[in-house]
Amino acid sequence: MEPKPLKYKSLDGISERQLSEHHDVLYAGYVSKYNEIEQSLSDVDLKASNATYSELRELTIEKGFALNGVKLHEYYFDGLGGQGGEPSGPISELIVRDFGSIEAWNDQFKALGMSARGWVVLGYNYDLQKLQNYICDVHNQGGIWNTMTILVMDVYEHSYFIDYGVKRVDYIDKYMANIDWEEVNSRVRNNIPGYQDNTNEQKGE
Repeated sequence: MEPKPLKYKSLDGISERQLSEHHDVLYAGYVSKYNEIEQSLSDVDLKASNATYSELRELTIEKGFALNGVKLHEYYFDGLGGQGGEPSGPISELIVRDFGSIEAWNDQFKALGMSARGWVVLGYNYDLQKLQNYICDVHNQGGIWNTMTILVMDVYEHSYFIDYGVKRVDYIDKYMANIDWEEVNSRVRNNIPGYQDNTNEQKGE
């Protein structure tokens, strides 16, 4: 696995240094550790497996932690670089349907950003057939099975401390102002039943 490059160097209110430390050091470190764990698993002693402690158990647990660290960061970085503001297109329709209004979703998502210890995730649950907001305090805890990730906000201190210190609320405002809603709509069209064929209509073609 190789780290995905950023599609921007800086954002409005999020500095190049902040992004470089976050992407080039921390995120890239998760990629490196995932690769290291995969290599270690290739020759682990399966006969020594044990639920209290075994190398297989520990490596597999930490593989989930590292891989989720990679994927959550990729959703986060790829979901930024836009103009923020109110969404349009299919994501707007879904938010209004499932939260009542854009404002209601926005207020809850931002409030969860102040409540979470790690991540806030907007996901589409295939069983419930609706959008929901979730909190993940640790990479490998809090994920909901059979749910598609639509939007991710990182609220670990490393995502904003260089620029904002302890002022998380200011960082959250800037995060919202940089959301790439076209990227979010692409995730909707590619993954949510009933929206895959709306691409041409949404583009006005």
